[in-house]
Amino acid sequence: MKALIIAPQPFYSPRGTPFSVYYRTLVMAEMGVDADLLTYGQGQDVEIPGVRIIRIPDFAVFGPVKTGPSMLKMFLDVFVLLRTIGLLIRNRYDFVHAHEEAVFFCRFLKPLFRFKLVYDMHSSLPQQLTNFNFTQSKVLIGLFEWLEDGALARADAILTICPELAEYALGRAPIEDRHILIENSIFEPIKLKHTGKRTAPVDEPAELPADRRIIYYAGTFESYQGIGIVVEAFARLRDDCPDAFLLMAGGNSEQVEQYRNQAMEMGLDGHCLFTGMISKALAQHYQGLASVLLSPRTEGMNTPLKVYELLASGIPLVATRVPSHTQVLNDDVCFLTEPEAEPMAAGILAALDNGEHRANVVRAARALYDEKYSRPVYEGKIRRMLELLR
Repeated sequence: MKALIIAPQPFYSPRGTPFSVYYRTLVMAEMGVDADLLTYGQGQDVEIPGVRIIRIPDFAVFGPVKTGPSMLKMFLDVFVLLRTIGLLIRNRYDFVHAHEEAVFFCRFLKPLFRFKLVYDMHSSLPQQLTNFNFTQSKVLIGLFEWLEDGALARADAILTICPELAEYALGRAPIEDRHILIENSIFEPIKLKHTGKRTAPVDEPAELPADRRIIYYAGTFESYQGIGIVVEAFARLRDDCPDAFLLMAGGNSEQVEQYRNQAMEMGLDGHCLFTGMISKALAQHYQGLASVLLSPRTEGMNTPLKVYELLASGIPLVATRVPSHTQVLNDDVCFLTEPEAEPMAAGILAALDNGEHRANVVRAARALYDEKYSRPVYEGKIRRMLELLR
């Protein structure tokens, strides 16, 4: 089978771009799919045998492409559309695998070029317009809802990435026979093109205190991530656990300064480190040094991609009891707490306890990952998707 994969994002970016496009493409290529992958100009090429990466201009003068809807992405998507049409004219594709908003124009191109269409739905784009404060216009939101409903109706296969999003999609259209829930749950090292080497830390690891137990968070510092709650929770547990050390990786310079100041005001100087944005490889290096891992979200529907890796890590996870977590996690596989400082402090202390309960939680987490989210499970779902397209 020959496929056109369209990924309107900076691909690949080791400093935070979701990696789902890479793993979707990798597994399809391993199954014999001959693919062209069309993406933004920004990002690093990766080595996937049988896959040709095609880019629009990077337009670096406009700055980096950020997460969520933006005028820059809308501008770039015009060039993605034009390049898509050119590729469809010159090539015969069995199917087009459209990530996110790319499906909005692919649904209109489908009858013209007679390909089958995969809608890789990582979020509800109408909801993103308000979640990222892009617009409150009912007209624009209504337009995106119409486009989304049309894509769901016309796609030959619809992929969603978490149960909440699956339920949302199933509620919008009768897609039961065409829908597959494929969590972004595999996280193998990514091979950069031409180097022949796996990605390695490009940042120098910070020197961490050897006699302290590391409580570790890695991710964005957006408001819904609950970073302020983590800082306050850590301040509350300091007296009960003086050998704990808080390591916070991620965030832009303004965000890091904000939470670093909060930590200093709470007397945490010398007891925490804010690294700013780091490579994925360095984030994984730090993870291996941690005693407790954190996922402190305060809201959201989509399960964080990192949750699956954290489940398989062999390190206890403290996560908040919000829908984005509880659709995957439960009290057997992690330490769930309310998204408030006091219960989070209690959850971290419980996760630091080297007793039988901690060992049982870690063991159950790994068992859950192996049963529902491991590579063989992932491959089975991709295989089912390809069967829908034959």
